[in-house]
Amino acid sequence: MTTHDKAILLVNLGSPESPQVKDVKPYLDEFLMDGRVIDLPLWARNLLVRGIILNTRPKKSAEAYQSIWEEEGSPLIIISKRLQQEVQKHTDMPVGLGMRYGKPSIEQGVRSVLADYPDVTHFTVVPLYPHYAMSSYETVAVKTQEVFTQHFPGISYSLVEAFYKDKRYLDVLSASIKPYLRAEYDHVLFSYHGIPERHVRKSDITKSHCLTVDNCCARDSPAHTFCYRHQTLYSTEEVVKRLGIPAGKYSNSFQSRLDNKWLRPFTDKQLEAFPAKGIKKLVVICPAFVSDCLETIEELGEEGKETFLKAGGEEFTLVPCLNDAPDWAKLLATFGQEN
Repeated sequence: MTTHDKAILLVNLGSPESPQVKDVKPYLDEFLMDGRVIDLPLWARNLLVRGIILNTRPKKSAEAYQSIWEEEGSPLIIISKRLQQEVQKHTDMPVGLGMRYGKPSIEQGVRSVLADYPDVTHFTVVPLYPHYAMSSYETVAVKTQEVFTQHFPGISYSLVEAFYKDKRYLDVLSASIKPYLRAEYDHVLFSYHGIPERHVRKSDITKSHCLTVDNCCARDSPAHTFCYRHQTLYSTEEVVKRLGIPAGKYSNSFQSRLDNKWLRPFTDKQLEAFPAKGIKKLVVICPAFVSDCLETIEELGEEGKETFLKAGGEEFTLVPCLNDAPDWAKLLATFGQEN
C-alpha cells in the first residue's frame, strides 16, 4: 500500500445547499458577516447584514439560484467536484475539496482526506482565485490558518499564491478563449468581479499608490503584490497578446457591485451602452472566475445578455470558465506538486 504524506486541497467560494430561502439565508449570513467581505466593525456589520440585508435579499437570491440550479445541485459545487476528480487523474497526491462558505467546509475537506489517508502531514492549499483580493484570496488564507491552528495543529500546510501572472495559467486561459473568437466579433469584454475601491486602498502596502497616483496600475509599485485592480488588468493584457485581439476591440469592466463606490467601469452599464457605439457582436470573458457560478450563468448569461440585446445588441457570446478542463486540472496538480 502506498503511503501518502502530502495532499492537495482545492478551495472554492461555496454555495447554498439548496435554492430555497431557508438555505440561502444562512449561506448569505456566513458570507456577508465575513469582515473581509463587508469590512465594517462587527456591530455595524451585524446591523447591516442581519438587520437589513437578510430581511430582503435571500428571497431575490433564492430566485436567482433557482434559475441556474441543476438536478445534481449547485453548478459551482458540481463543477468543483468534477474538477477535484480531474485533478486527481494528474497526481498521486490525494486531492481534497473545501469551500470558504457553506459545505463542504475547509475543515470538512481536510477531514475527508485524512479519513482515507491518515498519513498525510502536509496540505498544499490552492485557493481557486487567480487574483488577490481581501474578499476572495485573503479570506481563504485567513480561514485556512484558523482551521489548521484550531483543528489540525500537527499538520502543516502551504498556500499557492494568486496565479494571475503564471505564464502556464495565462496560456491555459487563452487557449480556452480562442475557439470563441473564430467568428466575427465587434468587441471583447473582460468582466471581472467588482470590489469596493476602499478594499484596493486597504490592500495597498505602500498606502500611497493605489487609486492615488495617475495611471497607478501601469506604474511599477510594491502595491501590485496585493492590488486586485492591477492584477486583473495585467491578466487582460497578457491574454490579449496571446490571442492577438486588436487595440480598441477589447475593454475591462467590473460586475456584481453593491454601490457606486466599487471599481469602474460597471459591467451592466457597459452592456447597456455598447450597442449605441456600434458594438453589436459581443464576446464576454470572466477571468476572475475559474468555475461557472451564479455571477457568470445568471448575472451575465441571463441578465447581462438581456440588457445587451434590449439595448440593440445582436450577438452575445459568454465564454465558459475553465471549469474542469483537463489542461486546467493538470496545471492545478502541478501547482500542488511544486508547492
